[in-house]
Amino acid sequence: MGATENGSSVQPFKFLIYGRTGWIGGLLGKLCEAQKIEYVYGSGRLEDRPSLESDIASIRPTHVFNAAGVTGRPNVDWCESHKVETIRTNVVGTLTLADVCREKGLVLINYATGCIFEYDADHLLGSGVGFKEEDTPNFIGSFYSKTKAMVEDLIKNYENVCTLRVRMPISSDLSNPRNFITKISRYEKVVDIPNSMTILDELLPISIEMAKRNLTGIYNFTNPGVVSHNEILEMYREYIDPSFTWKNFTLEEQAKVIVAPRSNNELDATKLNKEFPELLPIKESLIKYVFKPNQKTRVA
Repeated sequence: MGATENGSSVQPFKFLIYGRTGWIGGLLGKLCEAQKIEYVYGSGRLEDRPSLESDIASIRPTHVFNAAGVTGRPNVDWCESHKVETIRTNVVGTLTLADVCREKGLVLINYATGCIFEYDADHLLGSGVGFKEEDTPNFIGSFYSKTKAMVEDLIKNYENVCTLRVRMPISSDLSNPRNFITKISRYEKVVDIPNSMTILDELLPISIEMAKRNLTGIYNFTNPGVVSHNEILEMYREYIDPSFTWKNFTLEEQAKVIVAPRSNNELDATKLNKEFPELLPIKESLIKYVFKPNQKTRVA
């Protein structure tokens, strides 16, 4: 199978997934089970080339998925004080996996980040003008984002890689501490800025379909449009908890309680939407995939 041929391959699919203990990696396994796709979690470490070669030789996958990476716990501020560990996985590891996959003629679906941009004079907040796939990252406020921007710049030279720019991921599992809704509902104060976001319940199945179609290149992997923190929390109050309250604060006030600045942006989802016309706008997707399934209140 050619790595960059667009079109379905004839043999049955077998996916090799890295990131078994991660949120996206775990969800991918469940999706494969639901779709009856054979899959195996890789045991090799991304930065250890021989271990990756061994995985591929023994598993013989049709496609590889990289959902491994360092985001930091409890958040990206961890990366500011663990720079070598962040480089080892996010830079050395990701590039090594891409290189091994290219050598073996395999498409790599790489879950990356869209937190490498911030609103600027050409992409004003509220303008509806989003950053496109070919735009150069302009946000390196956090070390995490800096490493991700570096990798994206290098990995785009690999014609076998499909880079998916995920942003502020949300799922219907409101108990998951990685879920953006869960995070902001537990914060003492939140900023209120419109952002592009990724509804995993809708988009992760699309990433599997992208692998089946052997799509490569960079994709803004977000639902079309933007939604603000307050709009999400208003939905939370409407569908989940009518007594829920929250407080806002400014970016300047937020800066005093975090180590590294955070990215705020709108990504242009036209390219993904063209490939998948059924993709829902962010607010519709939130209601359909997240709030309706979890509804505890009576909504007229």
